[in-house]
Formats: sequence, structure tokens, C-alpha cells
Amino acid sequence: MTTIDSTRQRTAVLVAISVALMAVISSVTGLNVAQPDLAAEFGASRSTVLWIINAYVLTLSALLLPLGAAGDRWGRKPALLTGLVVFGVANVLAGLAQSTEVILAARVLSGVGAATIMPVTLAVITSSFPEKERGRAIGVWTGVAGGGGLLGMFLSAVLVDWASWRLLFVLPVALVVVALVMVWRSVPDSRGEQHPFDVVGALTSVVGVAGLIYFLHERDVVSLLVGLAGTAAFVAWELRHRTPLVDVRLFREKELAAGSVTILVVFGVQAGVSIMLYPFFQTVLGWSGLLATVALLPMAGLMMVTSGLAPRLAERVGARTTTALGIAAAGLGLALMALLVSDGYLSVLPGMIAMGIGMGLSMPPATEAITSSLPRERQGVASALNDVTREFGTALGVALLGGMLSASFVDGWRTFMWAGVALMAALLASVVLRRR
Repeated sequence: MTTIDSTRQRTAVLVAISVALMAVISSVTGLNVAQPDLAAEFGASRSTVLWIINAYVLTLSALLLPLGAAGDRWGRKPALLTGLVVFGVANVLAGLAQSTEVILAARVLSGVGAATIMPVTLAVITSSFPEKERGRAIGVWTGVAGGGGLLGMFLSAVLVDWASWRLLFVLPVALVVVALVMVWRSVPDSRGEQHPFDVVGALTSVVGVAGLIYFLHERDVVSLLVGLAGTAAFVAWELRHRTPLVDVRLFREKELAAGSVTILVVFGVQAGVSIMLYPFFQTVLGWSGLLATVALLPMAGLMMVTSGLAPRLAERVGARTTTALGIAAAGLGLALMALLVSDGYLSVLPGMIAMGIGMGLSMPPATEAITSSLPRERQGVASALNDVTREFGTALGVALLGGMLSASFVDGWRTFMWAGVALMAALLASVVLRRR
């Protein structure tokens, strides 16, 4: 395993993988602003439009673990280059699609490419950066991963309002082209131990993750049963297999479990808050989609800035204290939004600011806790675990929010915010009281 000693090369690598990650993350939220345009273009029902949007996320989530392990085995640079090519081609096909069948297929293919890219980007950092620089690089990665979705939504809203929804696919293609050149020139290849690929573990993980994510999106009981059965089969197989895809016994380690729970809760709450704020700006304040997206940028910007600062703070006061401060700030933000919401932007801005700061402080140490729990040769799997947890958290937050909004908007708003405060308080207690 080669460590990158050159500061210039580390910077080039970090920029390259950040560009690749931005392409993936921006595509998660980008099409949300174009739902009416997609329905009009293809004469599609709302259900079909949602499938066009969610097919990408479902495929991405289901394939993260097996493709992360494949990157460890076959080489992270080849995996990253292959994923970028697949992702770029898929977005070109989506932008040119003339039927729902073509765009659906293209979105699934995009998910395959994204699931190849995403775990490798973090694995490159954790496997090849020296220990003293690793935390800061992870801070940059988490900033892009956390704030990139809102920035992608903003750029998408601009394109939809001023041009055509088809141009939404130009941004990821442009990012792919830049990333391909930079990855080819600057990212060194690295790989883990060469052992037989865990095919059964890969297949059962796909079934388990896909079933559970689909249930959270659609509330379908059959998919819940399939997801639970797939997860149970995955755990049973991994406990018996000599070279498992994921050694599930590692979850006994407090740092891995704590990091995973933190990511799950933080991203679940963020997803719910983002979805609540968007219709608040549009419905209550009467703003356009573009202006509503702009209004979310302070939270995204602060999240990205504080993600870069969190590793430096952790070096001074410790990772646990940094995580606790972040969780406390996020909980404060939720409480402020529950108490102060009225009919103006300034009533929710303080809560958004606290949320952005809190998420930025809590995500990097939680991510590092997950990746540091697995050996360097299994960093593709470690990164995929982090990514799967993020996607589960996001889907769970959206699913819980749907139930709370069955009442009036204001009641649902306050219920969700106070539920988030309770979760953050429980999470904070677990971090503070956890034994070393």
C-alpha cells in the first residue's frame, strides 16, 4: 500500500476525487426540481416520474457494498475510471432520452457507475494519505458529500428555470470529463488483499439493501420482508464465510457502531429538514423553486466549511468532543426551527445556521470512526459501509417525515423538529457517556 508523500500530489488527488464525488452527489437531488418538466415531456404519471428520480438512488444504495469490495480487489484507480466512464455515458443517454423506458434504464446505469465511484473516492483517501493528513482530507470529502446535494439542486434549478431539464445532465458529464483527466494523471493505484470474491455475500447484500431502501421509499410490506430476509441471509453467510464481504463482528467495536449511528441520525434529520424547508419557502413564502433553493445554501455552505474545520478541531480537543459539539449544535438548530418558525425567512435562518455548523462538525469524525475500524486493504468496503449508512439515514428521514406530514404542515413541521431534537439528545448522551 503506497502512501502519497508529496503535498502537491495529495492536493491534486483530493481535488480529483472531490470533483468525481460532486458528480455523483449532485445527481441524487438534481432531478427533483424538474418533476413537472419530466411529466410534461414524457406524459408520465407522478409515480413514473418518482421512479425516474429514485431508480438512481436505489441502484446506488444496493450496489455500494459489492462494488466497494470489487474496487479493493481489482484496483481502486481502474474502478474509479470505469465508474466515471459508465456514469458519464449513462448521463449522456439520459439527456438524449426520448422515452420513459430509455431514461429509466439510463438512471439505473448511472446508479451502477455512481456505486463504483463513491466508495473508491473515500477509500483513496483512507488508504493512501498519511495519518496526519487523513482526517483533514476526510473533512473535505464529507463537506462535498454533505453539501454537494444542495449545491447540485441550486444549479439544477437555474438550468430548469432558464433553459431545459435536459441540460441537467450536462453538469455531471462535464464533471466526469474533468475528473477522468485528473484521476488518470494524479491518483495512484492501490488494492487490497487478493482473495476469492464473496459472491453470495454480494448478492444477499444487494437484496437486503434494495428491499429495505425500497420499503422506506414506497412503504411496501413485501419489500420490507424481502429486505429483512436478505439482510438476515447476509449476516448468517458472513458469519460463516472465511473471507466475508463485511466482517459483521466488527460492529461490536464501539467506534464503528457509534460512527454508523451518528451518520444514520444526522443524515436522516438533514434529509427531513431539507424536504420541510423547500415547500415552506415555496408554499408559505410563495417563492420560486430557484429562490427556495438559494435560501437553503447558507446551511449547505456552512456544512461544507465546518466539515473542513472539524478535523483541525478534533486534533485539539478530540474526535469525541468535536462530534458532541456538532450533535449539540444540530439539536439546537432543530429546536430553534421548532420554536421560531412563523411566516418569514429570518425566523428559520438561525436554525439553519446551527444545523449547518452541527452537521459539518459531526460528520468527519463519524466517517473517520467507520473507516478506521477496517484495515487499509478493505477501505473500499469501509467507505461503502459509510455510504450505505448515509443512504439509509436519508431514506429513513424522508419516510418518517411522510407520516408526520399527514397532519397540517405546521403541526408536522413541529413534530418532526422536536422528534429530531429528541434523537440528537439521545445521540449526544451516547457519545458523552460512551466508554473509551
